[in-house]
Amino acid sequence: MADGTGRFDPRGAAPALAGRARVGPGYSYPLGATTDDSGVNFALFSAHAEAVELCLFDHDGRESARIPLPECTDQVWHGHVSGLGPGQLYGYRVHGPYDPKRGHRFNPAKLLIDPYARALGGRYRWSDAHFGAHPQKGDGVPDPRDNAIDMYKSVVVDSRPVPDLDRPPRVPWPHTVLYEAHVRGMTMRHPDVAPELRGTFRGLASPAILDHLVRLGVTAVELLPVHTFIRDAHLEARGLTNYWGYNTLGFFAPHSAYARGAPEAEFRAMVRRFHEAGIEVILDVVYNHTAEGNELGPTFCFKGVDNASYYRLVDGDPSRYENHSGCGNTLNLYHARVLQMVMDSLRSWVETMHVDGFRFDLAPALARGRGAFDDSSGFIEAVRQDPVLSRVKMIAEPWDLGPGGYRLGGFPPGWSEWNGRFRDTVRRFWAGTPGLTGDLASCVAGSSDLFAWGHRRPWASVNFVTAHDGFTLADLVAYNRKHNGANLENNGDGTDANWSWNCGAEGPSSDAAVAGLRLRQRRNMAATLLLSQGVPMILGGDELGHSQGGNNNAYCQDNGTTWLDWQAGDPGWLDFVRALLALRRRHPCFRRPHFFTGRPGSFSCNPEIETDDEQPKDKDIRWLTPAGAEMEAADWTGGQARSLAFAIASMPGDGDEPEPPFLVVMNAGDAPLAQVLPAAIGISQWEMVVETASASGLGDGRRLDVGDICELAPHALAIMAGR
Repeated sequence: MADGTGRFDPRGAAPALAGRARVGPGYSYPLGATTDDSGVNFALFSAHAEAVELCLFDHDGRESARIPLPECTDQVWHGHVSGLGPGQLYGYRVHGPYDPKRGHRFNPAKLLIDPYARALGGRYRWSDAHFGAHPQKGDGVPDPRDNAIDMYKSVVVDSRPVPDLDRPPRVPWPHTVLYEAHVRGMTMRHPDVAPELRGTFRGLASPAILDHLVRLGVTAVELLPVHTFIRDAHLEARGLTNYWGYNTLGFFAPHSAYARGAPEAEFRAMVRRFHEAGIEVILDVVYNHTAEGNELGPTFCFKGVDNASYYRLVDGDPSRYENHSGCGNTLNLYHARVLQMVMDSLRSWVETMHVDGFRFDLAPALARGRGAFDDSSGFIEAVRQDPVLSRVKMIAEPWDLGPGGYRLGGFPPGWSEWNGRFRDTVRRFWAGTPGLTGDLASCVAGSSDLFAWGHRRPWASVNFVTAHDGFTLADLVAYNRKHNGANLENNGDGTDANWSWNCGAEGPSSDAAVAGLRLRQRRNMAATLLLSQGVPMILGGDELGHSQGGNNNAYCQDNGTTWLDWQAGDPGWLDFVRALLALRRRHPCFRRPHFFTGRPGSFSCNPEIETDDEQPKDKDIRWLTPAGAEMEAADWTGGQARSLAFAIASMPGDGDEPEPPFLVVMNAGDAPLAQVLPAAIGISQWEMVVETASASGLGDGRRLDVGDICELAPHALAIMAGR
């Protein structure tokens, strides 16, 4: 059940601590709170602590016992308390030096959550008492105020394995289509989600949502953070909130505001429902920083447990944090115990919660050695050899804010990466920027120049045009500049590099010509995304035409700005997106298992080996001039080109029908494009399948002979199948 704030309340779940509980030495592994038949074992890592007190709380939040952990083995403080069980509320007070100049910030006046807590309960309220430093005397003096009344409490969770018949879909990478979604944003305005379930894991797994995703054709949801995160004081002061959730407090606990009962059980049930529908669940995870901010920030957990171990501190001045995240601090995965915590957390979400993979926010911050990014860092190598994590999908956001932090293409085999170059190139091309023919060709072909090394495959590139951070697709064609006034930061937040084009009017427009051009531009970018090599990612709501009113940084907008309006969408637009995904699903040439070679054939696992079939074959891809000839070196250097055409050879299909070749023509210019239709082996005609300038965006089935001229409208894309 939940308390008045929507947080998990374990009231009634735990037995009372009767009389004087027996406290024994317990054991140092596993870390966290582990139940057994007689009680609970508590284990907490702290290399520099001098003493650790376990604090027990009743269900009204009153401290009922304070127990010194009796043993410390290999820097792990531990003890076993009999008579306790699941549902018990607890926290820690850790004693040690408060000496920021040496990197230590111990303050036993601050109640700390367990870094390994699998659930958080009680009430959290912002208070100045959460600060570790004295408000008047400065950072060198600890604050004596007790924050326990306003602080979350860790909750003991039953450690026994939960029987589960869940069967992950294990969708192969070439078949994967990602859909980035927010638990609340997807469900808060859906008329067919029960009101009491909106904004929850159960609501997200409702039949209405699952049916939409299945009919759309996506194979995986990539959920914005569901680890327990905290509300920011500065946002609360402005009447806003941390909507996205990139402010993690607990790496093992599902966010309790997304549940009506026990969060862990409801999350598992949600995953099982997705799996039954054939859809994988991938989590956006934030291990690069925590909710404790910089050296002036609050003390909730890691800062008070062992600041010098958990955080990367500035060389020569350990009173300050390295800030590769832009959020005040950076977790120190160079430390073995911090790395262990992250690995234990990831395995827990796979083995206990059954998720299918992870997208790592600011991933280079996790893979830094003592300074620079290292593709053989402890974190990278730990994942590579891990028997659990090496078998799930691992996606990097390949940049952070530290020195040399832009690492696109730099993650090792086994990883996929958000391809920001794809996003920017596609946006710029369709906005009319000339001279991008070569860059766009690389992107639609899977960005082999970035990802082909080390026998990586096209699915190393996660292609996207829009994501939670930035304009939606509808706003990308309706705004030339950001409109973030509702964030109350004087429109100074969010990027100015949007590469957008408003098609002639800023914001909503009743002009039919503007509206028609905007729809065509959305079709152009959606088709480019969904039919490029690599793994496409759709921003949840783009298929509905969702607008955020030009806000490109809606991280603090938990309202109609970010909640999807399921009744306002254009059904014709939704049908167009579904048709594109169906086309991709039916034809493997749009989701090739290998990069293009520019040679005939090359469909075997080793592109160097030709098949035994002696029949002539087209090159796997041919880049074409408007005259229908293959492009030569000089054709790539035309600085004003705004078009691109290419033919993809047929591939062995999944069924009995032979696979056709496909021709794609893109015209981002202001004038019509006359494209001569090229010859291809085994065909005499090209059939129009997609034509974004048509009424529906789909082709009318008309056929044109090889050698005919296809006149493509300005700002339009066409896809034709060989017949």
